[in-house]
Amino acid sequence: MNWALAHRIASIAAVQAHRDLGIDRTRYVHVHQALGAAGVVGMAQPMPRLFGVYFSPADQGPAVLLNASLNAVTQRHTAAHELGHHRLGHRTAADEEMDPALRWGDGSWPEEEKTAEAFAAWFLMPLPAVRAALGRVCGGRPSRPEDVYRVARELGTSYAGTVRHLVNLRLLNADRAAQWSRIPPSTLRSSLAGGAELPGQAHVHVITEATDGQIIYADAADVLVLHLPGAAFDALPKGLEQWTSDGPVPLTAAVMTAEMPPGKEASVQVNVPARECQLRLTVVREVPRCGVDEVWPA
Repeated sequence: MNWALAHRIASIAAVQAHRDLGIDRTRYVHVHQALGAAGVVGMAQPMPRLFGVYFSPADQGPAVLLNASLNAVTQRHTAAHELGHHRLGHRTAADEEMDPALRWGDGSWPEEEKTAEAFAAWFLMPLPAVRAALGRVCGGRPSRPEDVYRVARELGTSYAGTVRHLVNLRLLNADRAAQWSRIPPSTLRSSLAGGAELPGQAHVHVITEATDGQIIYADAADVLVLHLPGAAFDALPKGLEQWTSDGPVPLTAAVMTAEMPPGKEASVQVNVPARECQLRLTVVREVPRCGVDEVWPA
């Protein structure tokens, strides 16, 4: 099976899963909630060399075991991959060193892994959600790699995976995708943060007029940057602190801290000059799951 066929199969399966599990296809997909809605028991613990494991009904499943050491974005993708195994009726599978950034397209993936991997992309990035995010970010098709990075932040997906999937959706041509995929996400983060260096895997979430009323899913050390001239945060809630860029372009920003409890929602207001009312958004701390699904934040 080639990747084109795997994506055709997966795209249909993902639409059916969205329908059956009550997923809003225009927004950020809550994959851990989807596992529960599908009747799949979720567990997570640190696992060296393993991304996740799917246990089929034939092996006392359905259940998934996720690597709790992964960051939230990678763990979300892994959860969607394991859900794909379940929805596609696959056998028990242990996903070891199946990082698509390293092995994508080299022919070494088994057929069931190809379709589960393709399912993860279509499940987390449905076309209506991608179009809505692109509309807010750039008014349509992406014209620069930073646009794709920002779409990935809205959808809770990886930059590389989002670049690839935009090609599947025919929203980005393959040549440009090949060029953009070689750009390190750290370069894009720095660009969006005014040239500042960010710690580790911290993400940048850009706030513009189009962010009004939206929900931002972030984790500790992530930075919220105002791309609004003269704008300023109103009193920040606990778990968000003012952050000063050390880059050449000074920007107003806030950083999420570990004081924000996992799954906690916080309201943020931004004062924008010449705007009659404040810009309002909601920030949610999205963290990697650990333990059993009964204690995972919703």
